Amino acid sequence: MKFYVDFDDCLCETAKAFTVIADNLFGKTVPYESMSSFNLQESFHLKDDEYEEMMIEGHKPEMLISFEETPGASKTLNDFIDAGHDVKIITGRPSVAYEASRIWLDQHGLDRAELFCLNKYGRDSFIKNGEFNLELEDYYKMKFDFAIEDSPMAFKFFNHMPELKVMVFDRPWNKQASFPGSNYHRCMDWEMIREKVRSVN
Repeated sequence: MKFYVDFDDCLCETAKAFTVIADNLFGKTVPYESMSSFNLQESFHLKDDEYEEMMIEGHKPEMLISFEETPGASKTLNDFIDAGHDVKIITGRPSVAYEASRIWLDQHGLDRAELFCLNKYGRDSFIKNGEFNLELEDYYKMKFDFAIEDSPMAFKFFNHMPELKVMVFDRPWNKQASFPGSNYHRCMDWEMIREKVRSVN
């Protein structure tokens, strides 16, 4: 089986880290559970310059490496890899964040998982000369059996794979999301993802 796995808020607790960053930088206190939008600028009610400052701060290597792992992520994915499955991490982070992201994966035992930076959200605007090492045209040539994703904004990237089984990692900003089809399943944690995969095999 081939797995597409999103990085932020699937493998690690990125949004929770940004609640601290927004509070430290601007005194914006927004509880994680109240983050109703995947768009961080909307969730934290930031001006354009504040959003840019926060994103630059949050993408510093030392910050990216410090993010807490989502419980069960590395154990589950390593079990998939041990079983012979192919795991690819497809992140919306710009490639300037690639090295720190790779270090995070290696430190969390996911050294065997490939990492690709794909321009999912146009976030290269806050990183000058930001690039992505996986072009959309190349991504669309890739095929997966399972996808693990938290962002409703990313669902459109699965339209070319009608047989794909999408595990939507439950987060505050996707609670009200409409799923495009019956192949989308809300999963509360990595154990539930494991069970969903097992039920198909």
